[in-house]
Amino acid sequence: MSYRVEQLPPALSVDDILRRLVAFALAHGLPVALWRLPQAEAAVQLCLSLSAEGALAGLPPALEPTAPAGFAFFPFRDSDHNPALFLPADVVFDAAQPGQVRIQEEAPEAAALLPKLLEALQDPATSSTTNILPANNQPPTPSWHVSPQPAPPTATQAEYSALVRRGVAAIAGGQVLKVVSSRAARQPLPAGFDALAAFWELTRRYPLAFCSLVSAPGAGTWLGATPEILVQVTEGGQFSTMALAGTQPAAPGHAPSEAIWRQKEIEEQALVARYIVNCFKQLRLREYQETGPRTVAAGELLHLRTDFAVDLRRVPFPTLGTDMLRLLHPTSAVGGMPRQAALEFIEQHEGYDRAYYSGFLGPVNLPAPGAARLYVNLRCLQLRPQEAILYAGTGLTIDSDPAREWQETELKLRTAGAILHA
Repeated sequence: MSYRVEQLPPALSVDDILRRLVAFALAHGLPVALWRLPQAEAAVQLCLSLSAEGALAGLPPALEPTAPAGFAFFPFRDSDHNPALFLPADVVFDAAQPGQVRIQEEAPEAAALLPKLLEALQDPATSSTTNILPANNQPPTPSWHVSPQPAPPTATQAEYSALVRRGVAAIAGGQVLKVVSSRAARQPLPAGFDALAAFWELTRRYPLAFCSLVSAPGAGTWLGATPEILVQVTEGGQFSTMALAGTQPAAPGHAPSEAIWRQKEIEEQALVARYIVNCFKQLRLREYQETGPRTVAAGELLHLRTDFAVDLRRVPFPTLGTDMLRLLHPTSAVGGMPRQAALEFIEQHEGYDRAYYSGFLGPVNLPAPGAARLYVNLRCLQLRPQEAILYAGTGLTIDSDPAREWQETELKLRTAGAILHA
């Protein structure tokens, strides 16, 4: 895929460029994604597709240099209600190169839309009036995409506790080894809520997370700051994934290495790590490096994490990223084990549609061919016209206590929910 580089007026700030690109996408009913990689400071990237029809995907994307470039946004379970999306990278902006955008001139609809896009980017008269939602008395531009599905029901503490008890009973009865229960919560949007400003706030609060803002027809608009890599392949040929499980609040004044873990969290994390090893075994891969488990911080929470890495320069396995992605999703960290039995339990008992929560998202072959960074969509919220839908879950084992599991979801809801009060 070849790109044309378009130079931008030097007076435009990164925020102004992002607002113009997002406003253009929304005005034309197009999908758009913004993200910031962990520890990348202010290096925000954007992918805009010039055709909404080109965003629909079937199988997960191929994580190989010759595959198309774009942004993957996949649900927990693919369905007609929650389509799997792959947003082609027809227009790309990288804040590391703030003076330009890259444009794929051969993209569908490019001939009709690119002149309008370039006008929006070059016209200085719009530099102070292009906004996404009303702010500072500026006129609004088109609204964010809204999911056509109804808002999910929310669970009370009593209802969630009953779900936890059913999960523990299923484990005790031998139906599953582990199951991940989750719930949705609803909060009203504050007056003048600005989604792009909220995205910037996420990047400021959570420098170690993958922060994202995705808006697409059929999927709606989602904000998040997730700590969990699903599959990553670097330009240099390094494959990595992780087992992340177990949660406790970070104690003020204490380093993560001082955390003490209960047997329940240790067993939960070990099950997730074992599942990844079993995926390697299915592919007959033995040359991998395992590091951990160790305690890591994610915002105000601590987790147990084990990292797995493969040097693809030494292991001739060019499709490893693609194959592992298809084996892992949905991971045991968001579903349970055995996978099919756990997913059937969730479908029967959870009582709501997770949609894109606990799916995966991230750039593929961006910013360069051969790079793919896909994350589990945790610590996220869905934007509706007047409210935000927040999501959180907990991994259940035989020792799970309903009150503790409820409190864990409360802690996790605060990660994305904090921007609603910022």
